[in-house]
Amino acid sequence: MEIKENVLKHYLKNCYFINGTAYAGKSTMCKMLAENYGMIHCEENYNMDTILSVVTQEDQPNLSYFNSKTNWQEYVSRKPDEYEKWYIGTSREVTDFEIVELIKLSASNKVIVDTNIPCDILKKISDYNHVAIMLSPLSICVEKFFDRGDEDKQFLLSEISKCPNPEKALQNFKECIARINSQKYYDLFANSGFFTIMRTDTETDSRAEILNEIAIHFGLQKS
Repeated sequence: MEIKENVLKHYLKNCYFINGTAYAGKSTMCKMLAENYGMIHCEENYNMDTILSVVTQEDQPNLSYFNSKTNWQEYVSRKPDEYEKWYIGTSREVTDFEIVELIKLSASNKVIVDTNIPCDILKKISDYNHVAIMLSPLSICVEKFFDRGDEDKQFLLSEISKCPNPEKALQNFKECIARINSQKYYDLFANSGFFTIMRTDTETDSRAEILNEIAIHFGLQKS
């Protein structure tokens, strides 16, 4: 079964997407947009419990890993090649679930989505003024990955501390993060043709300015 792109764009017309590299400010901007413009905020990995209750090894082998893994220490200890392949596969598998959920959520409300839907698919289901890409240099992606208080990052850090060799496990996982935020993927985002914001300064608080820039791009306010 295939749903035509024009149909999906119509039913996702109230959805706005932010994608990009780690530590670029995606989660912060989604939260601020939701608060300032009365949007529903779909955080990264939202509705995952329902998704994992539906997936099968045959149809979603990458997502099924969450149901088959031995423990979280195994998760953070995978080699970068394996992690990269899994991450890219998961991003594509979760897209079907995300689209269906967003059609339901956005029926009568604007929704801001912290998404991993690949850019080639976003072009098919959304429009230029409904997508923003946020980028940060590789050095910041890796160095600052755990410098946040959000629950997911701190949980992973706690699981790394339980590994037989926490220091080695932390270095390995940083290499995994570096792999999925490598120059190859940075360039794919930067050359996607979507509206893009590049974060280079982590010291200055530029949240208000970036929020205004994205809100204007999304047509939520006038310039």
